Amino acid sequence: MQNDTLPYFQITNEGNFYAIGLNYKKADAHIRGHFSIDELAKEKIMAEAQALGLSSLSIISTCNRTELYGFAQHPYQLIKLLCDHTKGSIDEFEKVAYVYKNREAVSHLFKVGTGLDSQILGDFEIISQLRNSFRASKKLGLMNPFMERLANAVIRASKRIKNETGISSGITSVSFAAVQYIMANVPQGSQKNILLFGTGKIGRNTCENLIKHTENKHITLINRTKEKAQDVAGKFNLIVKDYANLAYEISQADVLVVATGAHEPTISKEILALNKHLLILDLSIPKNVSEDVMENELVTLIHLDELSSLTDQTLEQRNKELPQAKQIIAEIENEFHQWAEDRKFAPVIRALKIKLADIKASEIDFQSKKIQDFHHEQAEIISNRLIQKITTHFVNHLKGEEGSAESIELIKRVFQLETA
Repeated sequence: MQNDTLPYFQITNEGNFYAIGLNYKKADAHIRGHFSIDELAKEKIMAEAQALGLSSLSIISTCNRTELYGFAQHPYQLIKLLCDHTKGSIDEFEKVAYVYKNREAVSHLFKVGTGLDSQILGDFEIISQLRNSFRASKKLGLMNPFMERLANAVIRASKRIKNETGISSGITSVSFAAVQYIMANVPQGSQKNILLFGTGKIGRNTCENLIKHTENKHITLINRTKEKAQDVAGKFNLIVKDYANLAYEISQADVLVVATGAHEPTISKEILALNKHLLILDLSIPKNVSEDVMENELVTLIHLDELSSLTDQTLEQRNKELPQAKQIIAEIENEFHQWAEDRKFAPVIRALKIKLADIKASEIDFQSKKIQDFHHEQAEIISNRLIQKITTHFVNHLKGEEGSAESIELIKRVFQLETA
């Protein structure tokens, strides 16, 4: 097992780098709902992180996972931030969660950002969510050089995998899986009445995939805020109905897709007045469709966990692309670790350059007073070249296997260097 406390993590007083959270692998939709973080909770968590003096923190909260990445003296600092601002408890977290430290935390973030840890392999929607999270962190001053470099490395790995492999072919999101389920299980699906309740990101993506892949002309949108539904509908020339008409529109639908962001169920058996079969797809986290709708014999309820477990030929093809994707990750991850490892001797090299520059300036000043027609420009050029060659030799030594903490201390003693 790899040592999780690397030298480059030891040079900072900011603590260790952690990734803490939970995902679909051990936490079901109900539990994940408890730890879901909305925008207001994100703002509060980030504000508290600033008050605590944390140097870095990024948050990702999707239907399949909630995770915090950042530097802390102890992972409990991040766990407490999460539990204090969600409905989840410490006890609940400990039963289903994971905590990664330093090198393992870096590797985990690479897997998440490149879609290799997604519930549906190759889901590249996650990288845009991570990118937004990184931007928000940087804007708030919660991204130190380590985190910024890591974020850029993960984004670069994601781009290369998407461009150089076929791992994103076929199903790449829950929204597409929902559409595929409708196509496979609803006869003459293009002629059926489909009601989409909720026009957030998943709702919009589902709507777009429905139009693209089913050519259905009978799609109705409802959202609590009608303007948002109209905005989506305008792009696709769809029908929008008032939220007050929800019960009636459900009675007219053959398929109901629920993708709202509510924290409590919005669909229950009480509002169902059915005279024909209704397929309900609940794509929400936490669940927005109450289990009691199953008491109506005309209802079939499918949740996103079931949709995500669907297998098809594209999954088999994506698995064949895994070795190449992992090779790309390994290449970029190793580059990042080398950069991070080199950081531990950067201060002494900077100090050495300053010391040599001072010696150069003093010697040029001395020689210019002794030598007639002394050529300052040539002396500067030659001296700077010598300084560059000398420091390059030291850098190569420190980067090599012979480089060590003892070497750094020896250089500091010999040249009487002071480093921050």
